[in-house]
Amino acid sequence: MGDERERLLRKNKFQRSISYAQDELQSFRSWLRWMCVDQSTISTGCLSWSVFILLAIAVPVMSHFLLACSSCDAKHQRPYDAVVQLSLSSVAVLSFLCLSRFIRNYGLRRFLFFDKLRDESEMVRKNYTEQLNRSMKILSLFVLPCFAAEATYKIWWYSSGRSRIPFLGNVYVSDVIACTLELCSWLYRTSVFFLVCVLFRLICHLQILRLQDFARVFQAESDVESVLKEHLRIRRHLRIISHRNRVFILFALMFVTASQFASLLSTTRSRADVNMFTAGELALCSITLVTGLMVLFRSATKITHKAQAITCLAAKWHVCATIDSFESNEPESPRIQIPCPRPFPSRASNENDVESDGEDAGDEEDDVDSTKLIPAYASSTISFQKRQALVVYFENNRAGITVYGFMLDRTSLNTIFMIEMSLVLWLLGKTIGIS
Repeated sequence: MGDERERLLRKNKFQRSISYAQDELQSFRSWLRWMCVDQSTISTGCLSWSVFILLAIAVPVMSHFLLACSSCDAKHQRPYDAVVQLSLSSVAVLSFLCLSRFIRNYGLRRFLFFDKLRDESEMVRKNYTEQLNRSMKILSLFVLPCFAAEATYKIWWYSSGRSRIPFLGNVYVSDVIACTLELCSWLYRTSVFFLVCVLFRLICHLQILRLQDFARVFQAESDVESVLKEHLRIRRHLRIISHRNRVFILFALMFVTASQFASLLSTTRSRADVNMFTAGELALCSITLVTGLMVLFRSATKITHKAQAITCLAAKWHVCATIDSFESNEPESPRIQIPCPRPFPSRASNENDVESDGEDAGDEEDDVDSTKLIPAYASSTISFQKRQALVVYFENNRAGITVYGFMLDRTSLNTIFMIEMSLVLWLLGKTIGIS
């Protein structure tokens, strides 16, 4: 009976590891097909590469050289079009190549760690699947506002500029075709870039769920060996994520920073004409790229913060267990009580105060970052030496997302955010007066 149950359990785990048509990724795969980035078959792979070459390379090149419009008035000239096209195409090429490599080498299910969910709790599996279903909505929240602004600018440019594109006889048909191709190219390049950023955010969210689930072992009966094994498994997955995405994160940072500096140098020339009409598209491009970069770094730093907060949680667990063990070992003989004032009176004895403090803490406080004391009745049975060894291990083995050994924490995020936003605000100040 026991062997039969174990065989069925292994069978269920194997079924969660393989990919099939009606699994959790069914709707997500359909979105990838609509975005023309699905490469699961030969036909979809050929279509994906054809659309990529057309919209990410061919259309931007033709747009830049055929729509230079040197004879247009000052409002319809595009002096910064080269920076815009190179910036968007470079991040689109990087995103598409990295996404193709991820799916080709690991498969979509393995890349998104769905094959590892068989070892997770029901809470982690449910929340991660819900987050996957929300990914396309999050992608739309980033892409659609940028696309709406770009569409407004392009429609105004074509409707009021009378560019008279030479490759078709009818000027109106030429304008409609050129405008449609440019908008499709913009939508495709920004969507591919944000797609990889959102997928990275999704993978990081899974690790955050696992860390929150891992934090509960300090509130229940557990042994040091099982806690250590689980933390080693989490650290291994964080190293895998860092190794797989380090090229994309590093080159995305380089391309976005280079684009920002190119924009700065272009708009600070002595003869540069910078206003909302000539540099509005450049400012929109900068906002788009910096937003995607911040999605990457915020996801990385958030999981790094959660992983490093485990050290504080383990230290608090050790202190609570030590206090409880000392109090339980006190002799039963009564001692003379000498009244003395307490330097720090208990302020959390009232439940209303605890609830109000919890509301002020915001959404950042959870099982990992909780400031509440841990009940030590379950962990007091573990020896002091084992608890101390576990805390020392956490202090000397801090986990997180790294890029070639460089830890992505909140200090790095603040530095990068300060640099990138300074360049963006400078450009917005030159175009629409924001400073």
